[in-house]
Amino acid sequence: MAHKEKSGYLNFSNYPQKPHGGKLVDRVLVGEERQEALKRAESLPRIMIDLEAVITVEMIAIGVLSPNEGFMNEKDYKSVLTKGRLENGTIWPVPLSFAPKGKQNEEMIRSLKENTEVALIDEQNTVIALLLVQDIFDYDKEFRAFHLFGTTDRDHPGVDAVHRRMGDVALGGPIQLVNRANWGPFEDIRMEPKDTWYTFYEEKNFRSVAGFITGANPLHRGHEYIHKNALEEVDGLLIQPLVEMAKREYTRHEYRVMSYKSVLETYYPKERAILSPLRVTYIFAGPRETVLHALIMKNYGCTHALIGRDHAGIGDYYDKYASHSIFDQYSPEEMGIDIRLYHEVFYCTRCDNPATSQTCPHDENYRINISGTGIRELLRHGIMPPKEIIRPESARIAIQGVQPKGLDETYEAMAPVGKTLSKVFPYYTERFGIGGAKRYKKIAIEDLTNSDLLLANMNARDHASSVYQGVFDEYSHAADTNRKMQFPWIEEAHLNMKRQQEILIQDLKKKAELASDVASDEFMYQDKEETQRELDAAYQILNDLPSALTKKDIDYRTWNTLPYARYHGDEELEGPKETKEEEESVLKKK
Repeated sequence: MAHKEKSGYLNFSNYPQKPHGGKLVDRVLVGEERQEALKRAESLPRIMIDLEAVITVEMIAIGVLSPNEGFMNEKDYKSVLTKGRLENGTIWPVPLSFAPKGKQNEEMIRSLKENTEVALIDEQNTVIALLLVQDIFDYDKEFRAFHLFGTTDRDHPGVDAVHRRMGDVALGGPIQLVNRANWGPFEDIRMEPKDTWYTFYEEKNFRSVAGFITGANPLHRGHEYIHKNALEEVDGLLIQPLVEMAKREYTRHEYRVMSYKSVLETYYPKERAILSPLRVTYIFAGPRETVLHALIMKNYGCTHALIGRDHAGIGDYYDKYASHSIFDQYSPEEMGIDIRLYHEVFYCTRCDNPATSQTCPHDENYRINISGTGIRELLRHGIMPPKEIIRPESARIAIQGVQPKGLDETYEAMAPVGKTLSKVFPYYTERFGIGGAKRYKKIAIEDLTNSDLLLANMNARDHASSVYQGVFDEYSHAADTNRKMQFPWIEEAHLNMKRQQEILIQDLKKKAELASDVASDEFMYQDKEETQRELDAAYQILNDLPSALTKKDIDYRTWNTLPYARYHGDEELEGPKETKEEEESVLKKK
């Protein structure tokens, strides 16, 4: 990035935000210091680290995880797990622990003593960083899992990762980064904290910035709703899609980032919305990970953190709004960033816009749910989801990058089709389409098929926008004083219905007059009581028919107590009259 050399220009005392803990950590060695460290590393003990550890080391070194300067010692590690704070009381929700696994690593660790410097190398034997070992302690996987995730269940991805990746002994101490990782396709748009601080407060002179971190999904209308609500009150927006570490069934990073670019360039204010991928590790810590993300946004210079309903949810392990309620444990002052919590966003076809339960009074009959999982599954089925929940600019890119692609040999995707359908189209099992009548019998979710998935999507494409359009059409028909705004064939149909019903009534009146009090054959003829009932119904139907509103019918709606020009006070203010030819031209176009 262009601003790396300008980090010395940062003056936090002049900015509306401060790094967490008051200091933006910089443990990146450059120039002579780096060369000396690399030379020293040649004779140091070596520990091989995996990609996740490489990413964590870089996050620490560039200040993303300030105020941490390395891997935690035992006191900080246990304090974070049990209290959600460092030993000194500073909020920190997840431990930064280093317990290398593998036979060679374990043998090396057994030979180490405190205050020993070691070189951390990647799988290509490249030295990534130096670690000054200040603490060596036993690493209890069950203790970590229970306190961090609230469960020791190996089906939980975070618990499973601890058992797969971690050894039995942890090392604590500060690190120094000597070699950065290349971010591949994201290298040109990556930004370190010192870059964003400079961009926000030196270049753009923002006084407020909202941060948004997002994981597995391409940009959808729920994200957009949150972003644009924030942009009504803050100067800038920093959007950070997580890249690199992710479950394989998510949308691939390159496609997901491109989906963001595609939407941002058309629908967002270019000078106020900044896209920068965030290369972090998934911890799968649910609500605790949400707090971590808020502090990362703070370290990138954001004054506000935008948190959705299920910001870092893991299946059904945590309550629906656990990512919101966890912030009740901390005061705004000690968090140091304005937390903005958003309820679940859906698209209400009756409101005709994205909404939440806080703003929309309508039930699920009119809703298309903006479910990230549901959107991914539709893409996996090869279906572009409705434009109301994800813009086509985003979906077209993402459909290429979803994994696994397509259906299996039994025509199933990752999630059962019924689960996908109910996530996105909650009304489908009970209604004939969006806002439609109730089915005669509710469909069981397990009975839904791929055909239902196709029908639900077709219905949404055809009718999602017609719900509110239908409401508007009815209101405009009743309200347009200028009847040239209404199609003439509508009024003709209304007039014809009235005329036909009136003729029918005259015929029924004649029949009723001639009918006998008692029919000679009740299966063949009607008596007077039945013919009168038919006549009464025909009169009621006439009253129920929509009115034919021509200009002549509603002239009574327009009156002026003074000559029209007098309202202006000057006759010359009247605009030019439309010629008859111009009027006829407009009507022909209609």
